[in-house]
Amino acid sequence: MQAWHVHENGEPGEVMRLAEVDRPTPAKGQVLLKVRAANINFPDALLCRGQYQVRPPMPFTPGMEICGETEDGRRVIANSALPYGGFAEYAVADAAGLLPAPDALDDAEASALHIGYQTGWFALHRRAHLRAGETLLVHAAAGGVGSAAVQLGKAAGARVIGVVGGADKAQVARELGCDLVLDRRTDDLVGAVKEATGGRGADVIYDPVGGDAYAKSAKCVAFEGRIVVIGFASGTIPTPALNHALVKNYSIVGLHWGLYKTKDPDLILRCHEELSQLAAKGAIKPLISERVELAGAASAVQRVADGVTTGRVVVLPHGLRQELPHGGAA
Repeated sequence: MQAWHVHENGEPGEVMRLAEVDRPTPAKGQVLLKVRAANINFPDALLCRGQYQVRPPMPFTPGMEICGETEDGRRVIANSALPYGGFAEYAVADAAGLLPAPDALDDAEASALHIGYQTGWFALHRRAHLRAGETLLVHAAAGGVGSAAVQLGKAAGARVIGVVGGADKAQVARELGCDLVLDRRTDDLVGAVKEATGGRGADVIYDPVGGDAYAKSAKCVAFEGRIVVIGFASGTIPTPALNHALVKNYSIVGLHWGLYKTKDPDLILRCHEELSQLAAKGAIKPLISERVELAGAASAVQRVADGVTTGRVVVLPHGLRQELPHGGAA
C-alpha cells in the first residue's frame, strides 16, 4: 500500500515522504481499516514537528482522525493507532474505539465529526455548561475546531460571536451562522463584544488559540463567564492573572478531550450519539473546504499548519471519485 512516512521531525511539507510499504498488522485489540477519508488536524503538524504530547516511533504515518471501512464492510470513524495513521490506504485503530459513521454525512464529513465536534461538545456542555440565550464567543471561528464550536453553539440556542483573521474567513464564519463576526486584524474586539452585549461581555469564550486571543478574552468575559482553554494554536501559552479572575468573577476551565477516553469512555459514546442525531437533523455538518488525493497530503498538512485553511481539509487515499454522499462508494 501507499503511506506517508515521517523519518525526522520538521515542517510537514519537508519531512513527510510518500512510500510503498506493507499493510500494517494490527496488534491484539486492534483492527485494520481501509481508509475512506482522513481529516487533517493541527496536531498532525505538531506530530511532524515533534511537538505533540505523543511521540510515536519513527517512521510513523500521521493522520489521527479517519473514516474507515472494516473487513466486514462497516463504515466507522476512529482515531488511528499510531504509528499507523490515516494518511495511507490502510490504517490501524483500537477496536473498542470504533464508532458508527452517521448516514447523514459522506466520508469526508464523517472523518471530521470526531475530535473537533467531541471537543466542542465536551467544552461547551460539560465544562462551560452553555445555556440557551447566552452569548458564546469563538476564536478562530472559521477553522476546523472553531467551526464545530460555532455550529454546536447555535444548536444549543446561544448567540454566537465569531472571531477570525481576514475577510475571507469572515465570510465563512457568517455562512456558518455567526450572529456577529469580528476580524481580529481590524476590529476592536473588546469594545465590539461589549457593545454587542450591552456592556455585559461574553458568557462563554471558546479559545483554541491562546496568546493575545486569551488576553482579549479576559477583558470581555461576562460576570460569571467561563473561558474554556482548548489549545494554543498561536504558539504562545498565556499566563492568566488569577487576581483578575477573582475580581471579575469568571472561571478559567481547561478541556483535554483525550482524557475522557480513559476517565469516562461511556460519555464519549453518549456524545457521539448526540452528535449523530444533530447531524441527522441538519443542525451540524462539518465544513469541508478541500478534498485532496493521497499524493497531496503533505502540502495539505502544511497549509493547515500555516493557518491558511478554513474548515477541514480531508485526504481521500483511494481517490476523489471513490466518495459519494451518505457513505456510498464508486
